Amino acid sequence: MKQKLSHSPSWETSSFGHPAEVSSHERAALSDHLGMCAALRSPLQVLQTGATVVQGMLAGRVITSVLVAAVIVGCVWLLR
Repeated sequence: MKQKLSHSPSWETSSFGHPAEVSSHERAALSDHLGMCAALRSPLQVLQTGATVVQGMLAGRVITSVLVAAVIVGCVWLLR
């Protein structure tokens, strides 16, 4: 048997019904945090990010990528 709630949910935020604004202190803290995260990134993570970007570019151009790879392999084979 289903029971009905006697009250509807109510949410309260720290903005008290006004548009939320970011303070300069919060922006500075976020900037510091992102700076620390960037400094902690290892070269391997940078390589992985680059490989992901290249993969994303090539994924949309599968046929072109295969043709370019075939041309490069063909040129290398002919120059031997």
